[in-house]
Amino acid sequence: MEKLYGGMEGGGTKFVCAVGTGPDEIIDQTRFATTSPEETLEQAIAFFKKHDIQAIGLAPFGPLDLNPASPTYGHISATPKPGWSNADILGPFRRQFNLPLAFDLDVNAAAFGEYHWLPENRSLDSLVYFTIGTGIGAGILINGQVVHGLTHPEAGHMRLPHDRQKDPFPGSCPFHADCFEGLANGPAIGQRWGQPADTLPPDHPAWDLEANYIALAVANVIYTLSPQRIVLGGGVMEQLQLFPLIRRKVHEILNDYIVSPTVTGSMQAYIVPPGLGKRSGILGAMALAKNSIRS
Repeated sequence: MEKLYGGMEGGGTKFVCAVGTGPDEIIDQTRFATTSPEETLEQAIAFFKKHDIQAIGLAPFGPLDLNPASPTYGHISATPKPGWSNADILGPFRRQFNLPLAFDLDVNAAAFGEYHWLPENRSLDSLVYFTIGTGIGAGILINGQVVHGLTHPEAGHMRLPHDRQKDPFPGSCPFHADCFEGLANGPAIGQRWGQPADTLPPDHPAWDLEANYIALAVANVIYTLSPQRIVLGGGVMEQLQLFPLIRRKVHEILNDYIVSPTVTGSMQAYIVPPGLGKRSGILGAMALAKNSIRS
């Protein structure tokens, strides 16, 4: 029997836990609401205790302390999610399991999942995965390794040009108001237009404005990191009409400055939806678990 790996994807509204060998074999999976840290983590631990697994990948929302030398390694740091600031995620699992435990940000796990499980991405030197939903974040892979740095990249909070005459919305981010996340996450769309984003029709002007902000962020990442592929996931990106808009706007913003057939062509294979669909995060957590045994 193949080795089984556990994965936990922890979001602000729900947690997903799964056990399996990879994308083709998930033998058990559960999801439950994100309540208090204690109750939520207890449910995850109870789920994994039912299975004979080799390692667990833990991929909660952030920001996270990912420095193993830090006294708060494994904790969430400052987050607007009530009750979760300074929550210890890794500690309860260390006390309950004598197994390799991989720990990383949810969007980093999604990026690693897209790289690890998909042959078309394994040949790439660099990949960036944006999740655009309730929050916005970016996972960055260079030579198959997730980039951490000082803490971990927070590309969701980059500053973008904000034409207040065209878009007077002040922004929804509690830390920076009109950063990328504050202008373009799901709650920002809902607040700006007075109804939930997923109820807006495909031809609503919201989507052209949304595509513009995403394209500006993507262009900044292209200028900064020159990635070989950009994956756009998350709930907002389920509006598939955004992809052609974003590709066209990125092309206009770059203005032929980046000389590469990849970006001067159609960009259909460059700016793409997740190959793993909605499973990038949970499968990425399992890939991190599998990788922790190798390393």
